[in-house]
Amino acid sequence: MKYFQILFDNMLLEDLQVVLKVAEFRSITAAATNLDMRTATASAAIKRVESALGAELFVRTTRHLRLSSAGERYIPQCQQALLTLDQARQNIQDDLDIVDGELRIALSSDLGRNLAIPWLDEFMDAYPKVSLRTHISDSNIDFYRDSLDIAIRYDSPTDASLYGFKLCNVPVVLCATQEYLDKHGTPKHPQDLSAHNGLFYQRYDITHDVWEFSDGKTSHKIKMNGNRVANDGDLVRRWCVAGKGLAVKSCLDMSVDLLSGNVVNVMPEFKPLSTELWLICPSRQSITPVVRLLRDSFRMKTKDILNRLIDKALVDAAALSF
Repeated sequence: MKYFQILFDNMLLEDLQVVLKVAEFRSITAAATNLDMRTATASAAIKRVESALGAELFVRTTRHLRLSSAGERYIPQCQQALLTLDQARQNIQDDLDIVDGELRIALSSDLGRNLAIPWLDEFMDAYPKVSLRTHISDSNIDFYRDSLDIAIRYDSPTDASLYGFKLCNVPVVLCATQEYLDKHGTPKHPQDLSAHNGLFYQRYDITHDVWEFSDGKTSHKIKMNGNRVANDGDLVRRWCVAGKGLAVKSCLDMSVDLLSGNVVNVMPEFKPLSTELWLICPSRQSITPVVRLLRDSFRMKTKDILNRLIDKALVDAAALSF
């Protein structure tokens, strides 16, 4: 306790956070921009801390700013102390099951816009002290660069440092509109697909134009032809609903259109490779009461959709047990 008293005596935590940002960016202006404050306000915060310490933390010149010898000793201890205080606050919130604060969440394009955002709206209605910051993209994410708390993504995390919760198994379906099939014919076997137009998803500069199907006994890989490629899953869905061709998509992404009859499950006896939906956190400390409640909510929502798809024979129940 005495250590923290010495470290924080006559100082505001907000001022210390400014000091740490200046040390990180080696620039008062850049730190102020990051913290959404005026440069003069940041400078005043540094002066207050240095006055309380009786020592200068930074050596300033007209072009550069660097840590002083006192700053090199003080900054790491200050950083660790603030982390300890933040962890203590988090522990208290966990103990009290406090459901509040900002939730910074990454969502894939299609699932995010068409399903997850309405689910999050319902969640925030139930827990009005929760605020939301969304990052909607199919691109690769970096939890620390993008300042994210959680991500909802297909497939399990490959980085061993991440923590994940599996939400559900997700069958994948081959989709098209009935109008497209009436005009171009309905394929009965994967080999028939060579005569059709594929709608392709591109990720990390790789176009997914080789589609794989299985009838439970034999696998079939088909190199498709197509005239549309997008790095946005929602755009692929929109093309499919517009009757531009065939698409291989998650049944969750296509659930609204499947249930409404906008598209049909083509060649259902030959199934594309299935996937999984995961909630991923960058660390154990990120698994807050809000995250656990959201995990349970998304599990319930996805289970309801999958059951509706099964009830209408739009997907096979056996696909959920893989």
